[in-house]
Amino acid sequence: MNDATNKKAAKDRLSGEDYQLLAAFRKTLREFLHFSEEAAVEAGVTPKQHQAMLLIRGTLGDQSVIIRDLAQHLHIKHQSAVGLFNRMEKADLILKEHDPADRRRIFLRLTRRGEHLLAGLSSAHKSELKRIGPTLDVILKKIRQAS
Repeated sequence: MNDATNKKAAKDRLSGEDYQLLAAFRKTLREFLHFSEEAAVEAGVTPKQHQAMLLIRGTLGDQSVIIRDLAQHLHIKHQSAVGLFNRMEKADLILKEHDPADRRRIFLRLTRRGEHLLAGLSSAHKSELKRIGPTLDVILKKIRQAS
């Protein structure tokens, strides 16, 4: 922690309940992430591949995803994103489409297989979020009230 963070922490002393709420929140998030990772593996993809497909499909409007976006979104280096793309392309999950205005730019698209796989994963994730949502709501409400 830096000095500003330490000073703020000293100023905003936390109660035992604050720590309990933060621990409960983190536990619930971790359980969701564990669920997500397991669901991806069971579907035959890695968690990063799942995240990449979700980014590509979740980009709205006339926006397109390029390798740089993938790297930034996943917090990985550009060359790691290229490797991820290559593995996903080989697995028939995504494909590249050249930008007609600039052939050097490559847009990422889901294949039919990728779309189908992502739809199943997303449905399962939505159900899990509905299940844990009330718990998160209670925790967040208590955190807001304690502030």
